[in-house]
Amino acid sequence: MKLLVTGGAGYIGSTVMPVLLENGYSVKCLDRLFFGRESLNQIASNPRFESIKDDVRWFDSSILKDVDVVFDLAALSNDPSGELDPAKTLDINYLGRVRVAKLSKEYGVKHYILASSCSVYGFQEGTLDENSTVNPLTTYARANVMAEKDVLPLSDSRFTVTVLRLATVYGLSGRMRFDLAINGIVLGLYKTGKIPVMRDGTQWRPFIHVKDAAKAFITTLESPPEKVNGQVFNVGSNEQNYQIHPLAELIGKSVEIPFEVEWYGSPDKRSYKVSFNKIKNMLNFTPDYTAREGAVEVYNALKDGRVTDSLKTKTVEWYKHLLEAHAIAKEVTLRDAIL
Repeated sequence: MKLLVTGGAGYIGSTVMPVLLENGYSVKCLDRLFFGRESLNQIASNPRFESIKDDVRWFDSSILKDVDVVFDLAALSNDPSGELDPAKTLDINYLGRVRVAKLSKEYGVKHYILASSCSVYGFQEGTLDENSTVNPLTTYARANVMAEKDVLPLSDSRFTVTVLRLATVYGLSGRMRFDLAINGIVLGLYKTGKIPVMRDGTQWRPFIHVKDAAKAFITTLESPPEKVNGQVFNVGSNEQNYQIHPLAELIGKSVEIPFEVEWYGSPDKRSYKVSFNKIKNMLNFTPDYTAREGAVEVYNALKDGRVTDSLKTKTVEWYKHLLEAHAIAKEVTLRDAIL
């Protein structure tokens, strides 16, 4: 079986592709490579792996000819990035993903799995399940809702469509990110002994380790079509719904060093506690990792020098850098050369 993973060089994609290859699948990675190709180094020489540098908005559709399953992960990947250029966010996260889904159906792909987000719930009281009303508060969340609404009706007896609404991800990845809540808390703790917490700390958020996010995609892939076709699943676990301030305290105690909380920003307008009963009951999916384990994993990797923070590990800052560098390059380029 051959898979296409869009956004495969990203935080989740670079975690799921090695597992697919280990399990005997053949994998094509479609990625714009905004963050470079280092995250692909460990699998680059695998004969069942192919890397295609392109964009979901205009890639040559013929690459889908021999593909059985698509994991659609390509996106501007968080709320701040989505607000840099809302129009482009909709082009990529909404229209680009709908394009991938429609072309997948046209070329005979059997199963299309969309990476969505629990951020679609926005701010709501109570515990929310897949039947709850969505309340997207950002361009990123709105694009997810729009993509879900357009791809789900494509499902039929020959084309399985599944939407996975992922909890906030954490943990080590080949394309490391420190702009995610748990990873960012650990980085602050490691560098300064202070834990950065967005005010007022009472907001709820669900979490999942990146390896468990990858596991959810593979579980969906390997489930009978009748269980997953036309379905939306929240991906995470009930035990990993946390309020941010208690979570920060948990992380601080997990790495066993003195710490203090450092408050920043305005009160977060997003807060949602999510039920993960459906994926547990229907697909027998349960995560293998806890927030405590993930925090210790990231802290030890920082301490040992296996990962470091840089501009590339903070998504919106890297995009800003690329945009500024592009503007400067255009200004100084003459006759297609800089020097």
